[in-house]
Amino acid sequence: MNRKTQRVEGVEHPDHRVRFRLSPGDVEAVRFGVSPGHELAHAVRALLRPAQHPLQWGWLRQVRSRLPREPFALLADVIGADGYVPDFLTAEPRWDRTPEAELAELRAASLAGMRVDLGKMVVRASGARRERLARMQEHPGRARSMIADAWEQVWHVALAPVWPQLDRLLRADIAFRSRMIATDGIAGMAAGIHPAVSWTDGAVRVSLRRHSEEVDCRGSGLVLVPSVMSSFGCQVLTEPPAQPTLFYPARGVTAGWAREASDIAVALSALLGPARAEILFAAHVARTTSQVAADTGLAVSTASHHLTVLRDAGLIGSSREANRMLHLRTPLGEALIGATL
Repeated sequence: MNRKTQRVEGVEHPDHRVRFRLSPGDVEAVRFGVSPGHELAHAVRALLRPAQHPLQWGWLRQVRSRLPREPFALLADVIGADGYVPDFLTAEPRWDRTPEAELAELRAASLAGMRVDLGKMVVRASGARRERLARMQEHPGRARSMIADAWEQVWHVALAPVWPQLDRLLRADIAFRSRMIATDGIAGMAAGIHPAVSWTDGAVRVSLRRHSEEVDCRGSGLVLVPSVMSSFGCQVLTEPPAQPTLFYPARGVTAGWAREASDIAVALSALLGPARAEILFAAHVARTTSQVAADTGLAVSTASHHLTVLRDAGLIGSSREANRMLHLRTPLGEALIGATL
């Protein structure tokens, strides 16, 4: 499977592009997913080249001294500092994808596919690293077990402690862009993903440094996957049997994204007051007034008052569904949460 890395500065090469062709009104052809494996792969790269990942410095300070040395070295060999990421490290992105499911699929990854992917890494490597990768390619069964064990150990130290914060950023981005599709269409949403991404002639176009391809998604659809750890640019997955996929930087990622949830709650409380901060923080999921009241331990009338204040401020939108009124963060509310994160 082809996964091409695109940095912002690569946008200046307009002749290199991947075009995911879609029907303008085919909203169902676009879906969103989450990829824990993609996040871990790029976490390894941020640790290998911290100077190139300033938005991860807050997180880096927390984890660098705790990394298990040998498991990290093994993953660093397999993943490398940039370019192609072996496809067996990331299962198909899904909305409900969990780290546990990702690890289970890695432990059951096709040995034939692993041998092919490791071969791609061998030709990209040199010296002692190339020799180590070649040995893995010769013994894929043993390599799969070693890589999965290393994945689990590095995940436990590097991303498990901050997964709740990271997951919130990913799902806030998905909620925001899903609403953009509903209000502005695929073209409007695509135009705001990244400077390298645009909508032209019925296709989502991704500018790349060295690769051009036409991908017809009208039968298979396109998966959009936000990423916190690869916050510098976009990547694509185009080779069958994988569904065409675009990885892009999530909104609201700052150097302080890995802050504790309690710190975030304190910051929002100072701005909005504790009750409104709690309501806004949980408003990434549409809820009725009664549900908001139950979740916060407030009287329904009190919850209704706070929702009205947040709605008047443009931070929450309310819409009627049958006989229920549902409340959800607006793009402005998403921006406020993202900035606080």
